[in-house]
Amino acid sequence: MTTAAISQDDPIYERFHLIVNGPALFNAVVTGLDLGVFALLSEHPGAGPAEIQQAARLPAHQTRVLMHALCATGLVRRRDGGYHNTRAAEELLTSDGPASWRHILAGWQQIYYPAYPHLTEAMSAGTNTALAAHPGTEPTLYQRLAHQPELEAVLHRSMSAFTLQTMPALLDNPEIATVRHLLDVGGGDGTTARAFAERFPSAEVTIFDMPSVTRLAGDTPDGDRIRLHPGDLFADPLPAGADAVLFSHVLEVFSGEQILALLRKAYEALPVSGRLFIYGFHASDDEDGGVYSARLSLYLNVLATGTGMTYPVGDYEQWARQAGFGDIRSYTGLPYEHGLVVATKE
Repeated sequence: MTTAAISQDDPIYERFHLIVNGPALFNAVVTGLDLGVFALLSEHPGAGPAEIQQAARLPAHQTRVLMHALCATGLVRRRDGGYHNTRAAEELLTSDGPASWRHILAGWQQIYYPAYPHLTEAMSAGTNTALAAHPGTEPTLYQRLAHQPELEAVLHRSMSAFTLQTMPALLDNPEIATVRHLLDVGGGDGTTARAFAERFPSAEVTIFDMPSVTRLAGDTPDGDRIRLHPGDLFADPLPAGADAVLFSHVLEVFSGEQILALLRKAYEALPVSGRLFIYGFHASDDEDGGVYSARLSLYLNVLATGTGMTYPVGDYEQWARQAGFGDIRSYTGLPYEHGLVVATKE
């Protein structure tokens, strides 16, 4: 029995070829960032091979190979013998600020992507086998990176940059604008807390996270309004006094049982009428799409924690209800496959 040949115009066929060639092209983009190629083309559109070779300090042949790869990604175009950033490259890859994709891709290259070759082993074993590459005996990457402070800083710069990319959808929500004191659970290096405090000058924030992580948030520009409360998510109670608890890009790393336990702790820490905010990646309701949510779910299981995933919004609604919350509202379809669940302690 024969089957019809796949049409080369089939978008799935095109996506297949992009996926299987993606690792090489991804690293070419990071190399272009490392060598300043995108910045050069931003300052000198139309720069030729010799100019790029000199600026990047590459041999002529390797310059030719790299520029071919960058053109193949569609991020760079060659016209009249010179090279130009496309609009996407100009917008995404020429900034060096805290929200720059440079930081995001560096974290993916140095931490996330070296783990994926272990995926078959990790899935079969049901645990994060790629964690063995990091020193320590702790069960999660986040704990073990305390032994590698430089790599821990890379991870948090990467997560911070992506958080800043997704921040507007959270801070623009009218419900969070009424919060007076926000408890940012798993608040990392303080990126969300600082953005919240800047947007809402009359509000206060407390960051609750592991001691090695809260040290990264130690020097905040609003020290009188942003406080640090180091602790263990599961061993320690959440500090009281806030009228809202935020889990931003946190709960997806855990199992359903762990998430329910954390939401119950949030319920206990909140006063009556206090609110719960859950923000982050969400899988689609039927779990059949979403490249960002799929990539993150694989990373969590092969390396970060060995469990968790980017759960559909319905899962979070169910867990919030089981933890005792009511008046549950969800905001879906936000950029980068994000969603926000808001619930109230009644």
